[in-house]
Amino acid sequence: MQAINHRFIETNSIKMHIAEQGRGNLVILCHGFPECWYAWRHQISAIAEAGFHVVAPDLRGYGQTDQPKSVEAYNILQLTSDIVGLVHALDHEQAMIVGHDQGAPLAWHCALLRPDLFKAIALLSVPYRARTWDSSPPTEILKRMAGEQQLYVLYFQELGKVEAELEGNVRRSLRRMLYSASGDAPPEKRWRFLFDKSETFLDSVAEPEQLPSWLNEQDLDFLTQEFERTGFRGGLARYRNLDRDWELTSFLSGAKLQQPALFIGGEFDTAVMMNQDLINQLETTMPNLRKQVLLPNTGHWIQQERPTEVNQLLIKILVHSAS
Repeated sequence: MQAINHRFIETNSIKMHIAEQGRGNLVILCHGFPECWYAWRHQISAIAEAGFHVVAPDLRGYGQTDQPKSVEAYNILQLTSDIVGLVHALDHEQAMIVGHDQGAPLAWHCALLRPDLFKAIALLSVPYRARTWDSSPPTEILKRMAGEQQLYVLYFQELGKVEAELEGNVRRSLRRMLYSASGDAPPEKRWRFLFDKSETFLDSVAEPEQLPSWLNEQDLDFLTQEFERTGFRGGLARYRNLDRDWELTSFLSGAKLQQPALFIGGEFDTAVMMNQDLINQLETTMPNLRKQVLLPNTGHWIQQERPTEVNQLLIKILVHSAS
C-alpha cells in the first residue's frame, strides 16, 4: 500500500486540498469542526487496504483548501456542490460518503440531492435531521432551548468575537476543545454546550491535566499549525449559515435518506445527548439504516477516540454497499 498522497483538485470554482489513498470504489470522508482531513488519519489507510479509493478533503474554509471571504459562500448548497464536483474531478461515477460533526449534514445533503452519485452513507456523532414543513428557523429553536443561558451555536453567530477568543492561543483552544468534548474528560470537565451569559466559550471547556491517549503533542502540533494559518472563520461560517440553509432547503421537507446507512454515536457525546429524539427516529427517517451503534465511554471525536471499532463498522457497510 502506497503512502497517503496529497494534492489539489479544482471543484465548484475553488481549489480543494485532499488526502487520498488506495484504488477501487470511492469513499469520501467529511470532517467536522475544529478539524481538517487529519481527523481521518486512522481511517484512510484502513479503508484503503480494504479495497477502496479513500479521499479526505479539507472542506471549504479549512486547511489548505480555499477560504472564500463571505459568510454566504459557506451555505450547504455550495458545500454540497464542492463534494459533487470532487467526485467528478476524480473521474468516479459514484461514491460512498462518511460525515462527522459538521461533515454529517454535508454528507446527508449530498445523499439527498444526488442519490445517483452517493450510494451509501455513514453519519458519526450527528444524526440525520429530517426537514419538516412546519419547522422554524434553527436559531429560533436554539434560542428557546437556551432560555436565560448562552448556547454555543448562538454565541458563534457574532462575527469576530469567537474568532478573537480562539485565535488568542490556538494550541490552548484546540487542546481544551478536543479534551473536554472527548470521553476522557470527567463529568466536571466535560464541555458545556449551555453556559452562563457572563462566561465566554472557552469558559465552557476545561484544561486537561494531561492529554488523552488518542491525542498526542504531534497531533496538536499539526492542528495548531493549520488553524494558526487559517484561523477559525471558515469553520464558524457553517454555524452562521444555519438559517440560510433552512431557507434554501424547504424542498427537502419530508425527505428520507434511502441509501444503505450507518450511524455511530458516543455514549458521552454532547451531540448525541442533544439529539436523542432524532436518533430514536432514525429507523423511520433512514429506512435502509443497517446499523446504529453507541460506543461506550466515547465522546465526540469518535473516529479518533475509537479508531479500531469505527474502522470495523465503516468497512463492513462499505464492503456490503460496494458489492
